[in-house]
Amino acid sequence: MTGATKVDFYLLGAADPRARLTTACRLAEKACEQGLRVAVRTASPSETAALDELMWTFSDRSFVPHAVWPAEPAIADHTPVLISSSAMPDSHRDVLINLGSDGPAEPGRFARICEVVGADDDTRRRARVRWRSYSDAGLAPVKHDL
Repeated sequence: MTGATKVDFYLLGAADPRARLTTACRLAEKACEQGLRVAVRTASPSETAALDELMWTFSDRSFVPHAVWPAEPAIADHTPVLISSSAMPDSHRDVLINLGSDGPAEPGRFARICEVVGADDDTRRRARVRWRSYSDAGLAPVKHDL
């Protein structure tokens, strides 16, 4: 990786879990449009399945090419967005969209990290811990109120 990892926190005004997933879809779509390879880290296998389904239907105007990881290597190599609740391959390091409750073990391995944070108290508390962790690692998180 060249340069410091850029970290953005997207704070949602609603606690609705679907809003987090829809925001993740929109972020993935924007990254794909820029030709970037995206890893979407979910909190659980059930959230992975829900996001996989939503990627097909969240927008009438576009489609985000994606696959659930682990996938066949040939599929993963040609798919810009991979979704998983476990570790991702090294091929998808341009953008990490994090829906998990903790941050990545090695944030510096990604060019950009997008933290999608719901409005409920527990989610916000965990996001503050991640913010401090990124700051302690020498990164400069930026907050975006949505």
